[in-house]
Amino acid sequence: MINDGMLSASEVNHLLTQVRHTLRVKQYSPRTEEAYVNWIRRYLRFHGNRHPAAMGGQEIAAFLTDLAVKQHVTASTQKQALCALIFLYRAALNIELHDVIDAVRAKSSRYLPTVLSKDEVHQVLSQLAGTYQLMANVLYGSGLRVTECLCLRVKDLDFARHEILVHEGKGMKDRRTMLLEALVLPLQHHLRRVKQLHADDLKAGYGRVPLPFALARKYPHAAKAWGWQYVFPARNRARDPLSGLLHRPHVEESGLQKAVKQAARAAGISKRVTCHTFRHSFATHLLEAGYDIHTVQELLGHEDVETTMIYTHVLNKGRLAVRSPLD
Repeated sequence: MINDGMLSASEVNHLLTQVRHTLRVKQYSPRTEEAYVNWIRRYLRFHGNRHPAAMGGQEIAAFLTDLAVKQHVTASTQKQALCALIFLYRAALNIELHDVIDAVRAKSSRYLPTVLSKDEVHQVLSQLAGTYQLMANVLYGSGLRVTECLCLRVKDLDFARHEILVHEGKGMKDRRTMLLEALVLPLQHHLRRVKQLHADDLKAGYGRVPLPFALARKYPHAAKAWGWQYVFPARNRARDPLSGLLHRPHVEESGLQKAVKQAARAAGISKRVTCHTFRHSFATHLLEAGYDIHTVQELLGHEDVETTMIYTHVLNKGRLAVRSPLD
């Protein structure tokens, strides 16, 4: 029986745990899991913590309209919120939405990505040190998204073929991208230290890493296997909120982002530089070098070549290459 009144805090937590469980069964990424749970929590709070089964399309439309009109979110952010709520009803609660979701749509925006020159990239990299410098080199040298870099496992590095396997990247797609030859020895040296850390963890009775939900059930011993360890593990162990077990997570994204921003300031770069800037620069520099756009699309893991085409707008080609009358 559905309670049409307000859910208690414990009932809300139980519902969100159910959503997390379903997301993991369906092998959604950790970042998507956090985003979806956050949107569902905000949706419930917006409607006074009513049970979602007692609501429908009108309530979803009201929430999405508020995001567009009062919160001024972008179209992509509003779309993500809608995807989270559709997942809540269809996947987690097994409820089909028949109402038309007639919400005010957020305005679409098109922006050109921030791209560093090759000299600027090397200036920023030179201001980094240790593991953060190695991670930034991987971001720029392979064109990875920051979460793809953070979630790299030892088994994903193919030193013989100079390739990186990106497992379940954005859109739950696998792909292969290049592993820069100059990074082979630094990564191998880094992994020797990581392997010693893993050996110490095993000796202390730990040594587990988080695994995709279905894999953890099918191969219960894989969590301690060397191949499944993170390439860039965190310094401290953490407790898994679902299993309650101590494990070794990957490096926090916030630490890497902060280090990159500080490095950009130290290098005197006035542009807004984030970890994703390395990916933008990777794509642009490949196109500048004359590589086919479909090759770049494949390396980046874009489903549609139109997404990759945005990098042609920052190249000094086409109409942007027309000489000004002042020159």
